[in-house]
Amino acid sequence: MNVRHVLSIAELGRENLSELLDKAFTLAKQHGEWKQSLKGKTVGIYFRRSSTRTRTSFAVGAMRLGASTIDYRSNDLQLITGETVADTARVLSGFIDILVVRTNETLAEMKAFANQDRMAIINAMSDNEHPTQTIADLVTIQEAFGHLEDVHILYLGEGNNTAASLALAVAQLPSMQLTLVTPEGYGLPESVLETARGFAAQSGSVIEQHHEVECLPKNVDVVYTTRWQTMGEPKSEVNWQEKFFPYSVTPELMTRVSKPGRTIFLHDLPAVRAAEVLDEVLDGPQSRAFQQARHKLTGAGAVLSWCVADA
Repeated sequence: MNVRHVLSIAELGRENLSELLDKAFTLAKQHGEWKQSLKGKTVGIYFRRSSTRTRTSFAVGAMRLGASTIDYRSNDLQLITGETVADTARVLSGFIDILVVRTNETLAEMKAFANQDRMAIINAMSDNEHPTQTIADLVTIQEAFGHLEDVHILYLGEGNNTAASLALAVAQLPSMQLTLVTPEGYGLPESVLETARGFAAQSGSVIEQHHEVECLPKNVDVVYTTRWQTMGEPKSEVNWQEKFFPYSVTPELMTRVSKPGRTIFLHDLPAVRAAEVLDEVLDGPQSRAFQQARHKLTGAGAVLSWCVADA
Protein backbone atom coordinates (compact mmCIF):
# COMPACT_ATOMS: atom_id res chain seq x y z
CA MET A 1 0.00 0.00 0.00
CA ASN A 2 1.25 3.48 -0.82
CA VAL A 3 1.20 5.62 2.33
CA ARG A 4 2.33 9.15 3.03
CA HIS A 5 3.29 10.46 6.42
CA VAL A 6 2.62 13.94 7.84
CA LEU A 7 5.41 14.44 10.33
CA SER A 8 6.66 17.96 9.75
CA ILE A 9 5.62 21.03 7.78
CA ALA A 10 9.28 21.48 6.88
CA GLU A 11 9.42 18.02 5.29
CA LEU A 12 6.08 18.21 3.45
CA GLY A 13 7.24 20.63 0.81
CA ARG A 14 5.28 23.41 -0.86
CA GLU A 15 3.43 21.20 -3.36
CA ASN A 16 2.15 18.76 -0.74
CA LEU A 17 1.27 21.58 1.66
CA SER A 18 -0.76 23.30 -1.04
CA GLU A 19 -2.54 20.06 -1.86
CA LEU A 20 -3.45 19.54 1.79
CA LEU A 21 -4.78 23.08 2.06
CA ASP A 22 -6.88 22.62 -1.08
CA LYS A 23 -8.30 19.36 0.29
CA ALA A 24 -9.13 20.96 3.64
CA PHE A 25 -10.78 23.99 2.04
CA THR A 26 -12.86 21.71 -0.19
CA LEU A 27 -14.01 19.67 2.82
CA ALA A 28 -14.88 22.87 4.68
CA LYS A 29 -17.33 23.78 1.93
CA GLN A 30 -18.97 20.34 1.97
CA HIS A 31 -20.44 20.75 5.47
CA GLY A 32 -19.79 17.18 6.57
CA GLU A 33 -21.06 15.45 3.41
CA TRP A 34 -17.73 13.82 2.70
CA LYS A 35 -16.83 11.12 0.23
CA GLN A 36 -16.21 7.78 1.99
CA SER A 37 -12.60 7.67 0.82
CA LEU A 38 -11.44 5.69 3.88
CA LYS A 39 -14.15 3.05 3.83
CA GLY A 40 -12.65 -0.25 4.99
CA LYS A 41 -9.65 1.48 6.59
CA THR A 42 -8.78 1.58 10.28
CA VAL A 43 -7.34 4.64 12.02
CA GLY A 44 -5.52 4.30 15.34
CA ILE A 45 -5.46 7.32 17.63
CA TYR A 46 -2.61 7.25 20.14
CA PHE A 47 -2.43 10.31 22.37
CA ARG A 48 0.04 10.36 25.23
CA ARG A 49 -1.03 13.87 26.20
CA SER A 50 -4.39 15.54 26.79
CA SER A 51 -6.37 16.84 23.84
CA THR A 52 -9.85 18.20 23.19
CA ARG A 53 -9.87 19.54 19.62
CA THR A 54 -7.21 17.47 17.87
CA ARG A 55 -8.24 14.11 19.25
CA THR A 56 -11.94 14.71 18.58
CA SER A 57 -11.32 16.09 15.10
CA PHE A 58 -9.35 13.03 14.01
CA ALA A 59 -11.89 10.60 15.47
CA VAL A 60 -14.85 12.38 13.87
CA GLY A 61 -12.95 13.01 10.63
CA ALA A 62 -12.06 9.33 10.29
CA MET A 63 -15.67 8.30 10.84
CA ARG A 64 -17.00 10.83 8.33
CA LEU A 65 -14.56 9.45 5.76
CA GLY A 66 -15.85 5.93 6.42
CA ALA A 67 -12.99 4.55 8.54
CA SER A 68 -13.18 2.59 11.76
CA THR A 69 -11.19 3.95 14.71
CA ILE A 70 -9.36 2.47 17.66
CA ASP A 71 -8.30 4.66 20.55
CA TYR A 72 -5.10 3.95 22.48
CA ARG A 73 -4.63 5.61 25.84
CA SER A 74 -1.17 6.58 27.03
CA ASN A 75 -0.69 3.33 28.99
CA ASP A 76 -2.32 0.91 26.53
CA LEU A 77 0.62 -0.01 24.31
CA GLN A 78 3.54 -2.20 25.35
CA LEU A 79 5.84 0.78 24.89
CA ILE A 80 5.45 1.34 28.62
CA THR A 81 6.95 -2.12 29.31
CA GLY A 82 10.01 -1.58 27.14
CA GLU A 83 8.98 -2.56 23.60
CA THR A 84 10.68 -0.29 21.07
CA VAL A 85 8.79 2.19 18.95
CA ALA A 86 10.05 0.43 15.82
CA ASP A 87 8.71 -2.96 16.97
CA THR A 88 5.39 -1.45 18.03
CA ALA A 89 5.01 0.28 14.67
CA ARG A 90 5.91 -2.91 12.80
CA VAL A 91 3.20 -4.82 14.66
CA LEU A 92 0.52 -2.12 14.36
CA SER A 93 1.18 -1.72 10.65
CA GLY A 94 -0.17 -5.22 10.17
CA PHE A 95 -3.50 -4.18 11.68
CA ILE A 96 -4.25 -0.53 10.95
CA ASP A 97 -3.79 1.87 8.07
CA ILE A 98 -3.11 5.19 9.82
CA LEU A 99 -1.77 6.01 13.28
CA VAL A 100 -2.37 9.52 14.63
CA VAL A 101 0.18 10.27 17.35
CA ARG A 102 0.41 13.00 19.97
CA THR A 103 3.47 12.95 22.16
CA ASN A 104 5.63 15.33 24.12
CA GLU A 105 8.74 13.77 22.63
CA THR A 106 10.81 14.97 19.70
CA LEU A 107 10.14 14.40 16.03
CA ALA A 108 12.63 11.52 16.18
CA GLU A 109 10.00 9.37 17.88
CA MET A 110 7.50 10.13 15.10
CA LYS A 111 10.10 9.14 12.53
CA ALA A 112 10.67 5.86 14.35
CA PHE A 113 6.94 5.14 14.04
CA ALA A 114 7.17 6.02 10.34
CA ASN A 115 10.06 3.65 9.66
CA GLN A 116 7.79 1.20 7.84
CA ASP A 117 5.80 1.48 4.61
CA ARG A 118 2.39 0.00 5.47
CA MET A 119 0.94 2.41 8.04
CA ALA A 120 0.76 6.20 7.63
CA ILE A 121 1.87 8.27 10.63
CA ILE A 122 0.34 11.66 11.41
CA ASN A 123 2.00 14.04 13.84
CA ALA A 124 -0.87 15.38 15.96
CA MET A 125 1.68 17.37 17.97
CA SER A 126 5.23 16.80 19.06
CA ASP A 127 7.41 19.07 21.14
CA ASN A 128 8.72 20.97 18.12
CA GLU A 129 5.86 21.05 15.58
CA HIS A 130 2.07 20.96 15.35
CA PRO A 131 1.51 20.54 11.60
CA THR A 132 -2.20 19.73 11.58
CA GLN A 133 -2.94 22.87 13.62
CA THR A 134 -1.34 24.93 10.88
CA ILE A 135 -3.63 23.39 8.25
CA ALA A 136 -6.63 24.55 10.30
CA ASP A 137 -5.07 28.00 10.78
CA LEU A 138 -4.46 28.60 7.09
CA VAL A 139 -7.87 27.32 6.03
CA THR A 140 -9.45 29.76 8.51
CA ILE A 141 -7.43 32.62 7.03
CA GLN A 142 -8.26 31.62 3.45
CA GLU A 143 -11.95 31.42 4.34
CA ALA A 144 -11.83 34.90 5.89
CA PHE A 145 -10.05 36.64 3.03
CA GLY A 146 -10.53 34.38 0.02
CA HIS A 147 -6.77 34.03 -0.45
CA LEU A 148 -3.48 33.61 1.40
CA GLU A 149 -1.25 35.74 -0.82
CA ASP A 150 -0.24 39.10 0.70
CA VAL A 151 -1.69 38.20 4.10
CA HIS A 152 0.35 39.55 7.02
CA ILE A 153 0.14 37.60 10.29
CA LEU A 154 1.28 39.07 13.60
CA TYR A 155 2.08 36.32 16.12
CA LEU A 156 2.44 37.29 19.78
CA GLY A 157 3.71 35.10 22.62
CA GLU A 158 5.91 32.05 22.93
CA GLY A 159 7.76 30.59 19.96
CA ASN A 160 6.28 27.13 20.56
CA ASN A 161 5.45 24.18 18.31
CA THR A 162 2.40 25.96 16.86
CA ALA A 163 4.51 28.99 15.98
CA ALA A 164 7.18 26.77 14.42
CA SER A 165 4.74 24.99 12.11
CA LEU A 166 3.08 28.29 11.18
CA ALA A 167 6.43 29.86 10.29
CA LEU A 168 7.50 26.86 8.21
CA ALA A 169 4.20 26.87 6.32
CA VAL A 170 3.99 30.62 5.69
CA ALA A 171 7.57 30.55 4.44
CA GLN A 172 6.66 28.01 1.74
CA LEU A 173 3.57 29.82 0.47
CA PRO A 174 3.89 32.73 -1.95
CA SER A 175 3.87 36.36 -0.82
CA MET A 176 2.85 35.92 2.81
CA GLN A 177 4.35 37.67 5.81
CA LEU A 178 4.73 36.47 9.41
CA THR A 179 6.00 38.74 12.17
CA LEU A 180 6.70 36.94 15.44
CA VAL A 181 7.00 39.15 18.52
CA THR A 182 8.06 37.05 21.50
CA PRO A 183 9.45 37.61 24.99
CA GLU A 184 13.23 37.58 25.16
CA GLY A 185 14.40 34.00 25.59
CA TYR A 186 11.11 32.49 24.40
CA GLY A 187 11.32 32.94 20.65
CA LEU A 188 11.58 30.38 17.88
CA PRO A 189 14.93 28.58 17.84
CA GLU A 190 17.40 29.98 15.35
CA SER A 191 17.46 26.62 13.52
CA VAL A 192 13.73 26.90 12.78
CA LEU A 193 14.10 30.51 11.66
CA GLU A 194 16.96 29.58 9.34
CA THR A 195 14.90 26.83 7.73
CA ALA A 196 11.89 29.13 7.36
CA ARG A 197 13.96 31.92 5.85
CA GLY A 198 15.47 29.46 3.41
CA PHE A 199 11.98 28.55 2.20
CA ALA A 200 10.95 32.21 2.15
CA ALA A 201 13.84 33.11 -0.13
CA GLN A 202 12.26 30.84 -2.75
CA SER A 203 8.59 31.79 -2.22
CA GLY A 204 8.85 35.54 -1.81
CA SER A 205 7.40 35.43 1.70
CA VAL A 206 8.84 37.21 4.73
CA ILE A 207 9.55 35.73 8.18
CA GLU A 208 10.64 38.11 10.93
CA GLN A 209 11.11 37.74 14.68
CA HIS A 210 11.87 40.34 17.35
CA HIS A 211 11.08 40.95 21.01
CA GLU A 212 10.01 44.60 21.13
CA VAL A 213 6.30 44.68 21.96
CA GLU A 214 6.41 48.47 21.60
CA CYS A 215 7.34 48.04 17.92
CA LEU A 216 4.39 46.14 16.49
CA PRO A 217 3.57 46.32 12.79
CA LYS A 218 0.39 48.14 11.85
CA ASN A 219 -2.37 47.20 9.41
CA VAL A 220 -1.84 43.46 9.80
CA ASP A 221 -4.48 41.03 8.56
CA VAL A 222 -4.27 38.47 11.37
CA VAL A 223 -3.33 38.65 15.04
CA TYR A 224 -2.49 35.20 16.44
CA THR A 225 -1.63 34.09 19.95
CA THR A 226 -1.42 30.78 21.81
CA ARG A 227 -1.44 29.57 25.38
CA TRP A 228 1.75 30.67 27.10
CA GLN A 229 2.26 27.25 28.69
CA THR A 230 2.05 24.74 25.86
CA MET A 231 0.24 21.63 27.15
CA GLY A 232 0.35 23.28 30.58
CA GLU A 233 4.07 22.57 30.89
CA PRO A 234 5.75 24.62 33.66
CA LYS A 235 8.58 27.02 32.86
CA SER A 236 11.89 27.08 34.67
CA GLU A 237 11.87 30.83 35.37
CA VAL A 238 10.00 31.64 38.59
CA ASN A 239 8.69 35.00 37.37
CA TRP A 240 8.25 34.10 33.70
CA GLN A 241 4.76 35.63 33.54
CA GLU A 242 6.23 39.09 34.09
CA LYS A 243 7.93 38.74 30.71
CA PHE A 244 4.73 37.56 29.00
CA PHE A 245 1.99 39.92 30.20
CA PRO A 246 3.12 42.81 27.96
CA TYR A 247 2.33 40.47 25.02
CA SER A 248 -1.32 39.96 26.02
CA VAL A 249 -3.78 40.59 23.21
CA THR A 250 -6.05 43.37 24.47
CA PRO A 251 -8.69 45.46 22.69
CA GLU A 252 -6.21 48.34 22.69
CA LEU A 253 -3.56 46.22 20.98
CA MET A 254 -6.07 45.04 18.37
CA THR A 255 -7.02 48.65 17.62
CA ARG A 256 -3.36 49.61 17.30
CA VAL A 257 -2.42 46.92 14.76
CA SER A 258 -5.66 46.28 12.84
CA LYS A 259 -6.84 47.28 9.41
CA PRO A 260 -10.28 48.88 9.82
CA GLY A 261 -13.00 46.29 9.33
CA ARG A 262 -10.61 43.57 8.15
CA THR A 263 -8.21 42.16 10.75
CA ILE A 264 -9.12 38.87 12.43
CA PHE A 265 -7.95 37.30 15.67
CA LEU A 266 -6.85 33.66 15.94
CA HIS A 267 -6.04 31.42 18.92
CA ASP A 268 -5.35 27.69 18.68
CA LEU A 269 -7.08 27.06 22.04
CA PRO A 270 -7.29 26.21 24.87
CA ALA A 271 -7.10 29.82 25.99
CA VAL A 272 -6.17 31.11 29.40
CA ARG A 273 -8.44 34.12 29.58
CA ALA A 274 -7.05 37.28 31.15
CA ALA A 275 -3.56 36.01 30.35
CA GLU A 276 -2.57 35.79 26.67
CA VAL A 277 -5.94 37.21 25.55
CA LEU A 278 -8.76 39.17 27.14
CA ASP A 279 -12.41 38.11 26.90
CA GLU A 280 -13.30 41.17 24.84
CA VAL A 281 -10.97 39.97 22.08
CA LEU A 282 -11.57 36.20 22.24
CA ASP A 283 -15.35 36.68 22.25
CA GLY A 284 -15.34 39.84 20.15
CA PRO A 285 -16.34 40.47 16.53
CA GLN A 286 -12.81 40.08 15.16
CA SER A 287 -12.30 36.64 16.69
CA ARG A 288 -12.33 33.56 14.48
CA ALA A 289 -10.88 31.31 17.20
CA PHE A 290 -13.86 28.99 17.50
CA GLN A 291 -14.31 28.78 13.74
CA GLN A 292 -10.60 27.97 13.63
CA ALA A 293 -11.27 25.14 16.10
CA ARG A 294 -14.01 23.78 13.83
CA HIS A 295 -11.52 23.75 10.98
CA LYS A 296 -9.45 21.28 12.98
CA LEU A 297 -12.01 18.78 11.69
CA THR A 298 -11.64 19.74 8.03
CA GLY A 299 -7.87 19.78 8.43
CA ALA A 300 -7.91 16.34 10.01
CA GLY A 301 -10.10 15.00 7.21
CA ALA A 302 -7.76 16.39 4.58
CA VAL A 303 -4.68 14.91 6.22
CA LEU A 304 -6.30 11.50 6.76
CA SER A 305 -7.48 11.19 3.16
CA TRP A 306 -4.19 12.50 1.74
CA CYS A 307 -2.11 9.98 3.69
CA VAL A 308 -3.67 6.95 1.99
CA ALA A 309 -4.30 8.49 -1.43
CA ASP A 310 -4.01 6.00 -4.27
CA ALA A 311 -3.68 3.16 -1.75
